[in-house]
Amino acid sequence: MIAPILIVEDDADIRSGVAEVLREEGYEVATAAHGAEALEWLRTGNSASLILLDLMMPVMDGWEFRCEQLQDPRAARIPVVVLSGAGDVGQHASSLGADGFLVKPLNLDELFGAAERYCKGSSASKVQSTAGA
Repeated sequence: MIAPILIVEDDADIRSGVAEVLREEGYEVATAAHGAEALEWLRTGNSASLILLDLMMPVMDGWEFRCEQLQDPRAARIPVVVLSGAGDVGQHASSLGADGFLVKPLNLDELFGAAERYCKGSSASKVQSTAGA
């Protein structure tokens, strides 16, 4: 069984919307409203095949989360794709050592492409990405 995609996003509408479309594509999904909640979920024995990480959140932001994630050998191996509406999201993702980034508002083809890339073997539908075309 493929581990779920962990969505770490403080905006409840975005969090639930992304979770819904990923579930409709056949992915298992877990959610957290901020970095501390995500770390707690990971530290209780859960794992993820991919972490979709917002940067600007209350309690614990994406930068703090990523720093803590990298301190845990088990969690550090989970790929991270940064979600942000910031114009320099690529630079932020690179400085965090993230595996990629998606710009908000999210393009569904790009979202599905990232999910497919990091969740190989999932029973989800295969969606051809047309991002950047």
